[in-house]
Amino acid sequence: MKTDSIYHIVTQAQWALQQSNNYYTQASLLAEGFIHCSTAEQLQPTIQRYYAAEQQVVVLTINPALLTVPLKYELAPSVGELFPHVYGVINMVAIIKVQICKVASNS
Repeated sequence: MKTDSIYHIVTQAQWALQQSNNYYTQASLLAEGFIHCSTAEQLQPTIQRYYAAEQQVVVLTINPALLTVPLKYELAPSVGELFPHVYGVINMVAIIKVQICKVASNS
């Protein structure tokens, strides 16, 4: 099992709604059964692909060793890469860093 940190990108509004919980969840968990995450190398391309309309995003750094639910690396056919997927809610203890990042403009 990989032990490098993984990352989850979220809007500031979505993060604000979850901070009082003991866990973090996302709509994709209900819809698809997992929470989408990225590796360090996938982080910037993912921000540009899915959050280009945002001025800033919140990047959650997650320590996989502290997760209480399964983590699987699975193929995303749209880009042909393995992405980390968290199969359950992310316990707040596993979130080791919260960083606001500016989204670079494509113009």
